[in-house]
Amino acid sequence: MTASHTAGAAKTLGTQYDRPASLDNPRSPRMRKGGNFEKYAWLFMRFSGLALIILTIGHMFIMLAWDDGVHRIDASFVAARWREPFWQIWDLTMLWLAQLHGGNGVRTIIADYSRKDSTRFWLNVLLGISMILVLVLGTYALLTFDVNSVG
Repeated sequence: MTASHTAGAAKTLGTQYDRPASLDNPRSPRMRKGGNFEKYAWLFMRFSGLALIILTIGHMFIMLAWDDGVHRIDASFVAARWREPFWQIWDLTMLWLAQLHGGNGVRTIIADYSRKDSTRFWLNVLLGISMILVLVLGTYALLTFDVNSVG
C-alpha cells in the first residue's frame, strides 16, 4: 500500500492497481500483479454447471426412465453398472464436479457474508475438510466396490 499526502489534501491509502495510469502515457494499460483465481473460479462454475446438467439428465434418464425405472435398482444393478469402467468414470465425474462446483459456490457465499477475516478463514478450513472427506470417501466407495460380493 502507498500513502499519498500533499498539503491540504486528505491522506489516502491505495494499492498499486488503484493508482491512475502515469501522466506521460495515460492510456497505457496497467500490469496486474498476482494470479487471477476468481476469473478461473467463475469460468469453472459455468463449464462445470453445463457438464453437470448433461451428466445429471443422462443419469436420471437411465435410472428413472430406462427399462423398468426405479423398480430395477438394487445392489446387483449397481454392481453390474460399476463393473464397467464407463459408468465408474461417469459417476466419478459427477461426484467430483458436483462437489467442487458446490464447494466453490459455498466459498463464494462465505466470502460475501463473513465479516471477520478469522471467521472467513475457519469457515473455509471447515469447507475444505468436508469437501476432501466427501471426495475421498465417495471415490473410495466407487472404486473399491466389490461387484463379486453382490449375488
